[in-house]
Amino acid sequence: MADMFDGIVMAEQRFHGEGYQEGYAEGSHIGIAEGRRYGALHGAKIGSEIGCYLGFALTWHCLLQKCTDEKSSKKIRALESLIGMIQKFPYEDPTYDKLQEDLEKIRGKFKQAAEVMAIQKTCNFPFYKM
Repeated sequence: MADMFDGIVMAEQRFHGEGYQEGYAEGSHIGIAEGRRYGALHGAKIGSEIGCYLGFALTWHCLLQKCTDEKSSKKIRALESLIGMIQKFPYEDPTYDKLQEDLEKIRGKFKQAAEVMAIQKTCNFPFYKM
């Protein structure tokens, strides 16, 4: 008789434990999917930003190749430095511990290159606020 009552009394605790386990498993699954979506979106934004900077640098580098004056060589050096930083950026490794730090350095180098290039403040770069 006591075993029957123990089963009834312990049912609430058992159901609570089972519910917790099921909820935890479902929440973990949903959290992983949500994290993956967020990571893909954030990665796409960073990739787009880096691509914009690289396109800017390569285009201007190509346009200035035949210029030999001192101003142009200073511009080319700034662009080559930016291109080098972008090429070394580990965008395929999301676990890289200095990813944000290196991204900030690239942003700073882009600002420097844009200033050396005398880019007008009216230019609309989606990631760059002059």
